[in-house]
Amino acid sequence: MEAREKVRETLINLLKLKPSEVQDDAKLCDGVGVDSTEMVEFVIALEKAFCIKFSPKEITKFCSVNDIEKIIQPKLSSLAAK
Repeated sequence: MEAREKVRETLINLLKLKPSEVQDDAKLCDGVGVDSTEMVEFVIALEKAFCIKFSPKEITKFCSVNDIEKIIQPKLSSLAAK
C-alpha cells in the first residue's frame, strides 16, 4: 500500500468518514473538519501505522494528505536504507 493510501485510510478510519470525503489535496482542518483533539489522535495513529515519529515542526505542516505524504516518504526511505 502506498503511503498516501495508508494516510487516507488512517484518517477515514479514525474519523469514520466516507472515502469520498477525503481528497488528497483537501485541507484537514477546513476541508475535512479535523479538530485539534482529532489531529493529535491522527498523528499518533500515523506514527503507529508507519513506525515513525514526527517532530512538532513537521506536524505543523500537516495541512493535507499530500503534505503528510511528502513528510512521510523521506522517513520511509531512510528506514528502508537501514
